Amino acid sequence: MNGRAMNGGSTWRAWLSTDTPQSRMQARLGRAWSGWLAFRRNRLAMAGLLIVLGLVVVAALAPLLAPYHPYEQDLANRLQPPGALHWLGTDSFGRDILSRLIHGARLTLMIVALVAATAPVVGLLIGTVAGYLGGWVDAVLMRITDIFLAFPKLILALAFVAALGPGIENAVIAIAITSWPPYARIARAETLTIRRADFISAARLQGASSARIILGHIVPLCVASLIVRVTLDMAGVILTAAGLGFLGLGAQPPLPEWGAMIAAGRQNVLEQWWVAAMPGLAIFVVSLGFNLLGDGLRDVLDPKGD
Repeated sequence: MNGRAMNGGSTWRAWLSTDTPQSRMQARLGRAWSGWLAFRRNRLAMAGLLIVLGLVVVAALAPLLAPYHPYEQDLANRLQPPGALHWLGTDSFGRDILSRLIHGARLTLMIVALVAATAPVVGLLIGTVAGYLGGWVDAVLMRITDIFLAFPKLILALAFVAALGPGIENAVIAIAITSWPPYARIARAETLTIRRADFISAARLQGASSARIILGHIVPLCVASLIVRVTLDMAGVILTAAGLGFLGLGAQPPLPEWGAMIAAGRQNVLEQWWVAAMPGLAIFVVSLGFNLLGDGLRDVLDPKGD
């Protein structure tokens, strides 16, 4: 039985690694397999992947993993140092910091997912349209992009949140609005390099419309580089969200957002250091994980960047 399983595994690896694929699906799966093998050899990238997967698991199983309710107050045990009952200590309201960090992973993952699902899509469409059409369309769209790039992301996000009002939803909108310009620049640069390629000219001669060429031919070729940039930018998104929360413009109490938790502990940072240090450590670890994962994906998906 074990021999059959080993032979089956070897057959699948041979099928995926062949230099002469018999179908498009086999070719795509073969590229994915070779990319995974290259990615797996990068130990730092694998560490980043494990950190990100750990964040997802913790967010999904937060009610089961948290030893206490994140909003449960126990004033008799306020500002307790890390110990057997509270592994990471308690805050000024006696709430368990570990439980709040675990539930705060859900907010962090939600912010990352919403920004990743909006800003890159907007930037991809704007960049490909500008790069393919050129002329006044390119000039107008790129000048708008330059206006957004002229301001630091956090300052621009602060301005949008101040106009929209504090709250986690408005913070996500503000971060997404300020995050799309780099993706537009990348997509435009990719489009300029391939818009005069032979297969684009052939599609145009066959009567394909500009929209069909952009969506069917150019956009898929730009996705790989955007995936790398999105992964690398997630650390910045987490830091921006934490900065808004620290300033009181992001998630509002009693939500266990990591930036707001740091703000709550800043008054006692010298005596009760764990109140601010633990959420700060969580932000550092998750941001490092996304950076390591992004570096590994860049080596696999965008080797020409080396």
